Amino acid sequence: MKKKLFSLLLTATMAVGALAGCGQATSGGKSTSSSSSSSSSASSSASKGGSGKSVTIGFSQVGAESDWRTASTKSMKGTLSSKNGYTMIFDDAQQKQENQIKALRNFIQQDVDYIALDPVTESGWDTVLKEAKDAGIPVIIVDRMVKVSDDSLYTAWVGSDFKAEGNKACEWLKQYADKKGIKQSDINIVDIQGTIGASAQIGRTEGLNDAVKANGWNLVAQQTGEFTQAKGQEVMESILKSGKKINVVYCENDNEAFGAIDALEAAGKKVGSDIKNGEIMVMSFDSTNAGLTDVKNGKIALDTECNPLYGPRVDEMIKKLEAGQKVPHLQYIDEAMFAKDNTIPTVTAKNAKGEDTKYDVTVVTDDVIKGRSY
Repeated sequence: MKKKLFSLLLTATMAVGALAGCGQATSGGKSTSSSSSSSSSASSSASKGGSGKSVTIGFSQVGAESDWRTASTKSMKGTLSSKNGYTMIFDDAQQKQENQIKALRNFIQQDVDYIALDPVTESGWDTVLKEAKDAGIPVIIVDRMVKVSDDSLYTAWVGSDFKAEGNKACEWLKQYADKKGIKQSDINIVDIQGTIGASAQIGRTEGLNDAVKANGWNLVAQQTGEFTQAKGQEVMESILKSGKKINVVYCENDNEAFGAIDALEAAGKKVGSDIKNGEIMVMSFDSTNAGLTDVKNGKIALDTECNPLYGPRVDEMIKKLEAGQKVPHLQYIDEAMFAKDNTIPTVTAKNAKGEDTKYDVTVVTDDVIKGRSY
């Protein structure tokens, strides 16, 4: 009965959100019960009504393909922990959507209180999300988005503005070329994409494609590196063997960038920002500790942040929902940009709403790196 009442409340909440204009032990996967904690944990319990009863949440994670993903999992497990009033059932989907669908159905069968989903791809979720809704279980999407026929199939989404990430990174490159006296038509860029169909890949690729068209850049190659270092290196090696002229490599996450840099250096190429004098510039996304270290050392010219610390935001939403309060349907996280120097201190680019937005570029120092928890 309680979940049926909650479902009615959720429907009303979603209707208000729409008027406000806001805007993955199952077969094939690895499922575990988690009560771990970390520095990202929340300060108070999410226990229902102060009764001390634990809130059970099933969390289906994409996998563990990158440093960023590991940090995201750590944040969720650490915050939604037993000491904060939660019991988490965790599933590693190993980057397969079918594993996530099985996991979600397992969560539904176990009658969890909430489901958190970081989807492998955007599409293909209508059926299982409807099953969760019919069971009265609120679903919170984190990081990547889902494309569904009915937005009320999930309670809320929290994550990054991936298209804006691509837009502002490309605007930085445009301004950098202008500042250094490089013709836009002389930009020969390679795109090492993320997992095809993932929201991060779609947004970052779209941002680049728009910039290529607008600025007259030459898109030399565009292949998926699947957000992994090994695949990023493999793709870069293949492109180098083609003999095509390149001076910029646009990697859609840090791990791909690490692989691309390894391939470039193994081929005797000089990695750096001085593309006018033959260096090859590497751009990246995520801004992990290791990524920012490469920025400071001059191997990554620009690293655009994608914040993985979703645990506290999900905890906050659950507390509000438990108290019968409304939560925004879409919640974007503010994120920064990082470069080795202040050649380009700010950029203006369009956000998810199509609004021109000013973004500051932070110069990476030892203190910046030390302050990065992931």
